[in-house]
Amino acid sequence: MNSDKSKTLMASIRLLNEKLHFEGNVEGNTPISIDYTPPLGDNLGYTSLELFLLSFSSCAGSAILVLLRKMNKIIDKFDITSVGQRKESHPTGFSSIAMQVNIKSKNLNADEMEKVIGMIDSICPVLSMLDKNINTTINFEIHE
Repeated sequence: MNSDKSKTLMASIRLLNEKLHFEGNVEGNTPISIDYTPPLGDNLGYTSLELFLLSFSSCAGSAILVLLRKMNKIIDKFDITSVGQRKESHPTGFSSIAMQVNIKSKNLNADEMEKVIGMIDSICPVLSMLDKNINTTINFEIHE
């Protein structure tokens, strides 16, 4: 991996209409559609908060999987559902995020998973950047 890319990222967006519909791209990846809810937008893409929630979920998921694989855990199935509760007043960012991790593994126990959850904040950059007044919880369920 190019070390320069890991230190510097460049994102670009361009407006597609007279409202708030953008096309966004990060160096060489497939463009995505970003919009806002009506009446300001037309609901033609992800909102910025939706993208943030996906970013946090995939960052935490990647960290969990890297740690589990280092422990030689066999993961047959893995999914995450995250729910962000928005603040009532502006700016209406998240006040809390609850993440539910579901794993199917024959060689993983709850104590090992607790240990992994406790370690992800040191390797997930999105989690490390979260404002400390956003309450984050990560729960899990292991299926055999």
